[in-house]
Amino acid sequence: MRIRVAVTAVVSGAVVLSALALPVAAQASERTGASTKIGSFASHASETVRPYDSLGNTKFSKAVINGGKAIVLGTTGTKSVIVTYTATDQNGVALTEAFLWQGTDSSTTDGITGGLGTDDDPDCTETATQGVYNCKAVFNIHPATDMKDNGVAGTWKLFLGAWDLYANASYNDDVATAAIKKSSTLSADATPEPVKKGKTITVTGKLARANWSTGKYAGYASQPVKLQFRKKGSSTYTTLKTVKTTTTGTLKTTTKATVDGYYRYAFAGTTTTAASTATGDFVDVR
Repeated sequence: MRIRVAVTAVVSGAVVLSALALPVAAQASERTGASTKIGSFASHASETVRPYDSLGNTKFSKAVINGGKAIVLGTTGTKSVIVTYTATDQNGVALTEAFLWQGTDSSTTDGITGGLGTDDDPDCTETATQGVYNCKAVFNIHPATDMKDNGVAGTWKLFLGAWDLYANASYNDDVATAAIKKSSTLSADATPEPVKKGKTITVTGKLARANWSTGKYAGYASQPVKLQFRKKGSSTYTTLKTVKTTTTGTLKTTTKATVDGYYRYAFAGTTTTAASTATGDFVDVR
């Protein structure tokens, strides 16, 4: 991950592009033979950047983050997230940059609570239509390091910046949004096994979710979870009741055993936490 933004955030409309000014301008000059126009960026940077703002002639559209699905992160490993978008500029596009950021205002460090960058510059290819480029950026997110004290689960925004072939800067700090969610785990255990027909069984379990600060999973409190049952030989689960987790994320409820089958818990997820379903636990009714 090339850029990790925490308290001292750098994903600002002015700061991000100013960091790119020299190398990108040099590339634009080399490709076109045009004179480097750093001054054009300097005038942009002096303008006020408001929350959810854009600036410059390059327009960004058709942005899709992670195939339109939420980005679910556990505590270890690497999650590769693909972002595709279209950049349009009749002056051509020399280079684009992509960032995922969270906060209220991309122009101030106080307004940014988290940010993620790409390891490599996005790959852009000009289409058959002049000035229209299809681009792809890859975010390799390492939750153990990139998400530790860097933003929170919930809605993140896509910041895209670009330089045209004459080294003029453009950006849009809210091209699209995506949900970054914590992974969750859920268990279920039905007892006693076997059980006499008509007797009560107890189904326990636990709902936990990733904690990026500690690198561990912790119980998810006060969440509604469905107790479901699937009769032996059937492929369909039906909901028996809804149970809330305790302050430590544990679950416990009872139900009558009538036929052989599988009991499980199912969690629908929230805006910050991904859904999860426990493996069904078989109970033999005699």
